[in-house]
Amino acid sequence: MNEFLHKHILDTEQFTKDDLDFLNQKTRIMERLLESGKSFGILNGRLLASLFFEASTRTRLSFEAAMERLGGRLISTVGFQFSSISKGETLYDTMKMIEAYADIAVIRHPVEGSSRIAAGAVQIPVINAGDGAGQHPTQALLDLYTILSEKGSLDGLSIAFIGDLKYGRTIHSLINLLRHYKVHLYLICPEELKLPEIYKKNLDKYPITFEETTDIKRIWDCDVAYVTRIQEERFTDHKEYERLKETYKVNKELILASKKNTTVLHPLPRVNELSTDVDDLPNAAYFRQAKYGVVVRMVLLCILLKAEIKE
Repeated sequence: MNEFLHKHILDTEQFTKDDLDFLNQKTRIMERLLESGKSFGILNGRLLASLFFEASTRTRLSFEAAMERLGGRLISTVGFQFSSISKGETLYDTMKMIEAYADIAVIRHPVEGSSRIAAGAVQIPVINAGDGAGQHPTQALLDLYTILSEKGSLDGLSIAFIGDLKYGRTIHSLINLLRHYKVHLYLICPEELKLPEIYKKNLDKYPITFEETTDIKRIWDCDVAYVTRIQEERFTDHKEYERLKETYKVNKELILASKKNTTVLHPLPRVNELSTDVDDLPNAAYFRQAKYGVVVRMVLLCILLKAEIKE
């Protein structure tokens, strides 16, 4: 495959195995371009609108860093209170205005499905940077690339997802990508936070397999442990959050007891679910994961803006 036919990045269902292979190949090239200083200038003269209506640090800054490292420029708004949406402007009208200003837009919004509304309003490319408890496709793409980089391949791996599988949009998105590979998943969570059925539906049509458990020790059988926090902001009942927030805690002792050299990932931010004593382990990859995020997003910006990525 030598082309990418998608105009927008809205969800992970849109990607085929060929799409993923293409993106991973281009990301390897972009890593080398970035290291050699040859990436700067690829998007010279192009403008990114960075629209973050929900709290974000890593995703917002990594998109902005990606655009800057490519020589592009950006305009941004952070939070409803600093946009005309606080005055009653619709998302549709906001996007029509952004279309007049920028070449491409990235949007984070607390309402599930909002990125699709945004994309439907404009002709410029739109990237979903997280919509409520729905999806976070660019996080999934960087997670997939991280696993590939850390492990050398994807097929044959066993991967544990730990924590909030009900509301965790990073998990929802990554499972949709991993289904294209021969991997086995351990879905480790409290009964109250199990993966929604919609994300398990039709997995039997793919090479992926999975099992659900509450036993944190199952990570000892895994090549990768993907840890997530229990997300307080997604709960309507605060008492339920307080009861569940410290169900699991991954620490150095637990990881060192693994039967495999288990790579530890986390989309961040972390609270109490991942101890800082894991940080000094060579298989703690979550800060490298953040670094990969910039490179993956550089690739997406280039591809959507039809800029060539070549050595």
